[in-house]
Amino acid sequence: MIYIPEGFAHGFQTLEDNSELVYLHTNIYSPNSEGALNIKDPSLNIQLPLDIIEISKRDKNHDFISSDFKGLEI
Repeated sequence: MIYIPEGFAHGFQTLEDNSELVYLHTNIYSPNSEGALNIKDPSLNIQLPLDIIEISKRDKNHDFISSDFKGLEI
């Protein structure tokens, strides 16, 4: 289990087949309240233990951070 404070970016990589993830939220889900970062953005330098072999089209297509980045709007 992991606690992620409201407003913090988060992502995960499963290390075993048939893994499940259960989310508990502070509010009802609202797509208009989402912000996102691209896991492959070189400026983030995210190093995962395994290669990415499956990623949603939505997550794969997030923009990279630009030089005028000031945070995600939610």
